[in-house]
Amino acid sequence: MLRIAATGLALALTTALVAAPAQAVAPVTTQKATPAPSCPEPTTAPADLDAPVPPINPAALARSIHGLPAADATAAVVRVGGTRGSWRGVSGIAALDGRRKASEHARFRAGSVTKMFTTAVVLQLVAEGRISLDGTVQEYLPGLLPGSYPEIRVGQLLDHTSGLPAPDLPDGFEYVYETRFKKWMPEEYVALAVRNPIEFTPGSKQHYLNINTFVAGMLIEKVTGSTYERQVTERVLRPVGMRHSYLPGASVRLGGPRHQGYQAVPKGFPGSLPYRDGYVVDMTHTSVTSTWASGDLVSTAADLEKFVKALFSGKVVPPAQLEAMFTVPDVTMYGSCEPAAYTSGMTRMVLPGGIVGYGKTGARWGYSSGVGATRDLSRALVYSVNSTDAKASGQNQRTMGIVLASFS
Repeated sequence: MLRIAATGLALALTTALVAAPAQAVAPVTTQKATPAPSCPEPTTAPADLDAPVPPINPAALARSIHGLPAADATAAVVRVGGTRGSWRGVSGIAALDGRRKASEHARFRAGSVTKMFTTAVVLQLVAEGRISLDGTVQEYLPGLLPGSYPEIRVGQLLDHTSGLPAPDLPDGFEYVYETRFKKWMPEEYVALAVRNPIEFTPGSKQHYLNINTFVAGMLIEKVTGSTYERQVTERVLRPVGMRHSYLPGASVRLGGPRHQGYQAVPKGFPGSLPYRDGYVVDMTHTSVTSTWASGDLVSTAADLEKFVKALFSGKVVPPAQLEAMFTVPDVTMYGSCEPAAYTSGMTRMVLPGGIVGYGKTGARWGYSSGVGATRDLSRALVYSVNSTDAKASGQNQRTMGIVLASFS
């Protein structure tokens, strides 16, 4: 595992951590890591280096999305912004029939980028005195967790140090495809997960899993007496002006202008279509209740750029609470001796040249997305790539090229 590639935007910079978000956002069996037998004391992440952001390189950015549609992706939308300049790029086709070109206004499934929104709402409630980061899940949601579980603090949900396990579900894309229209209830998902023992003492390790944001979403609903979808909409989407973004709830449809999302499958797979030298299935319309508060957001590149700029500027979460979104806990990753990488809702990554960025990636079948920026907003990036194998380890060369072209 490379220290430079600690997911968030850095998901695109390595294959080592691609598997972590993939297992965390899809209803497939999680490969539970075995804790390392002995690790040295974790070291605090170095302070931001404030390395200067270079001028935008339009040629490099254009190359990063050149040649679409291709075997690995059918379309891409990229927006680079910040105080050091801006660039926009679109490439590819909206659907396999080739009748429409890709559009910068297309909606897409943002996947785990949703976690930034869930975290932001919890931190708003903290600022309002309605939730405490030191309060426990057992206090706010009595009866949700087994009595044998230790106390788990709200802050540990947000930075993935809770020790909560993932549910055990069938392996493979076949199960995903067969159940693509299934409606999951949050209580059902959590109940299935907590059949398993706690993974580690809360606060001692970090393990990126959807279960944490599921419980955070349930916490939002319990404290506000309202739905998760309404709270995110009224507290974030509308104030920021994200007019083309929404949370679909139980709807399986992806509405409005969109790029179709496809997943590569073997020959003979039910419902498959020929594409290039292989086959794909259309995953555009699918239930997102399997990820809910961890991955159900539908958005556009322009809307997500508005969000990341507003968030980093302190206009979404008050500055005192926002600091948690830029703080990595001093623990190691579960199952290894590598230092933690995730903050509350985002990831900190050190990019080539010493530039420090914060952001989040997302992967839904047919859709790879990412948002991130330097803390001073000298450079911000949003991308959506219609990857034909968005969750596969080693299939992120396209997004790697976009990230590198944007920050170096």
